[in-house]
Amino acid sequence: MRSFALRAEAYGLDSVWMFDHFFDRSRPWAQGMQEAWTIVAAVASVTQRIELGTLALCSSFRSPGLVAKMAVTADEVSGGRLILGLGAGWHDEEYRAFGYPTDHRVDRFEEVLQIVTPLLRGGPVSFEGRYHEVHDAELVPAPNRRIAVLVAGDGPRMLRLTARYADAWNTAWYGAPDDDLRHLLESLAVAVEAEGRALESVTMA
Repeated sequence: MRSFALRAEAYGLDSVWMFDHFFDRSRPWAQGMQEAWTIVAAVASVTQRIELGTLALCSSFRSPGLVAKMAVTADEVSGGRLILGLGAGWHDEEYRAFGYPTDHRVDRFEEVLQIVTPLLRGGPVSFEGRYHEVHDAELVPAPNRRIAVLVAGDGPRMLRLTARYADAWNTAWYGAPDDDLRHLLESLAVAVEAEGRALESVTMA
């Protein structure tokens, strides 16, 4: 991983991204995976320029406050190069193996965004939902900059959450543009407009 990141930076690539899984049995080619935040910190320590992202951090595996705290710390360690990619999670086998609930994942994810995003924008934050709550929570030290939040997901509700809370949306798995991607981009544009935002305010990453 260190060698890959260094070579990517040397070749002039813009960013490198870390998966966040205990395992992935859905893809025969998938290898064992190290823990994402630890790898982000390790790669940050040996690179200078390249951006570091999580694609995507599973919101079920860590509390929202901890995610925000880790993001600010990783951004500081990297000298301001973190992109916080977040997702609702999807791989039921790892959820069951490690005892995480599989119900209402998007509901849970929305609550995470309602806590993490304002914490990264300076807080303090109070929120009481069905699955998560915080009371006058704030990050000390505070973020030194606006850390970009990327949402990974392509369902209608996930696009609405992207439009409402995120700075970027994940297009990583589409490759060359096709009709499916164009349809999703059109749907995202509608969602962003409905939130009263300029489309340019959401990066397609």
